[in-house]
Amino acid sequence: MYFPRWKLALVTFVCLFFAILALPNLFSEEQRAKWPSFMPAKTVSLGLDLQGGSYLLLELNYDQYFREQMTSLVEALRSEMISRKIMYKDLHGTEKGVSFSLITPAGNEAAIREIVRKVDPEIEITTGADGAYQMTYSEMALKSKKQHLLDQSIQIVNKRVNETGTREPIIQRQGDARIVLQVPGLQDPERLKALLGKTAKMAFHLVDENASTEDAAMGKVPAGSMLVYAEGRASHKEQPTPYVLKSRVELGGEMLVDSSATFDSHTNEPVVSFKFNAAGAQRFAEVSSKNIGKRFAVVLDGKIITAPVIQSAILTGDGIITGNFTTESANDLAVLLRSGALPVPLNVVEERSVGPSLGADSIEAGKLASLLGVALVMVFMYLNYGLFGLFANIAVLFNIVFIIGSLSLFQATLTLPGIAGMVLTLGMAVDANVLIYERIREEQRNGKSPFSAIEAGFRMAQATITDANITTLIAALLLYYFGTGTVKGFAITLAIGILASMFTAIVLTRLMVSIWLRRTRPKKVPI
Repeated sequence: MYFPRWKLALVTFVCLFFAILALPNLFSEEQRAKWPSFMPAKTVSLGLDLQGGSYLLLELNYDQYFREQMTSLVEALRSEMISRKIMYKDLHGTEKGVSFSLITPAGNEAAIREIVRKVDPEIEITTGADGAYQMTYSEMALKSKKQHLLDQSIQIVNKRVNETGTREPIIQRQGDARIVLQVPGLQDPERLKALLGKTAKMAFHLVDENASTEDAAMGKVPAGSMLVYAEGRASHKEQPTPYVLKSRVELGGEMLVDSSATFDSHTNEPVVSFKFNAAGAQRFAEVSSKNIGKRFAVVLDGKIITAPVIQSAILTGDGIITGNFTTESANDLAVLLRSGALPVPLNVVEERSVGPSLGADSIEAGKLASLLGVALVMVFMYLNYGLFGLFANIAVLFNIVFIIGSLSLFQATLTLPGIAGMVLTLGMAVDANVLIYERIREEQRNGKSPFSAIEAGFRMAQATITDANITTLIAALLLYYFGTGTVKGFAITLAIGILASMFTAIVLTRLMVSIWLRRTRPKKVPI
């Protein structure tokens, strides 16, 4: 029961620390803005079910991805076989695979395997009679590829959503082809859908200066070129401007390392600045130095953003993208390029908006349940243990402060199940005190002095308290590890509440009892 000064100071510091962390939750955002900079301003983040927001169910379009992969393989095979003078026929591809036949198969199998390996080493090659080739993914490779694409898509979705300034989005996988996205506080999901709906595949192509756009629009596209339209921005009545671009990708968006929205120093219009990595900078310098006076098109998701003329060699590896941007559209494009291209197009399968009225009702119900739970627990403890019950009640209040302070510190999202976890821990918080107090009663009935009875009560109940709380904490950790969003919210508040209750029961209550005991030196414990 002895507390040295350093321990007393440490317990006081911990209680004040969490009280200060929880304090911002009692004030509005306008009031917190007036606080000094050294004061904490973080509050508990409310989940979708408490403050409303947007719910999107996204589905990965695997068919389009694999169709594009096989199209790339067809183009690579055609180009390489022509350059190597390998005779072939019936070259065609679908999302399932690619097939063709070699007219002169002898000696060319190694070259074919080398070409395929450059496109994707996981593609399997099957050869048949008289030079027939079939190329596709095996079932195992297909499953592994889909898993990788899903993981990569979740990471990029997370980057794009966080870049918009929203807090605590909940992103979960659903099956092997869907992603659940919940963004609390976002009532208008249109901009978010626009960001997620763009694959953001960026490429730089040279404009084919010798080709006629009129002939290309009529279907007469020269070999090695493609017809691409500029994204219309001036007026919805105007037709998008057609360009004939060389099919070869001179630079890919994967070489970008940074992008940001800024303003042109000459025109003061919004533009997007970008920077390539070392390999991209070298390639950019090479392409720009060899094509001075030619147009260089920036293509995003199959549409031309801009096609400026190369005025001089660009050796620094950075540049700007112009295109009649607004401030918001320039920022959105920078976000897309910075977060990276989605490997698979995402389709919005389901969309729901949760109004704030539902959140307000849930919060009020949670408040009522919490206050009622605290009141009943406090009345029970005081009626059963008197002054010692009052000590336990003070510990319960600090338990709430520790939970709110911890959630604010870690910016954890509080959901309705999280409130349920808080209410549960309030009831569990006094269990330890009940064990201690009943032990003190027993020791006092056995004839021990107040000092001895109290010390024995705290000492002998401590092992039981620790065992009981550790088993509950293990259950909370398992719920967090295996559970999804709402279950995790419950597990977090339960785990924090358990740790807080152990501190308040074993340390804080003992400190208050120790101070009372040394000041009053009673002849009998009033319990």
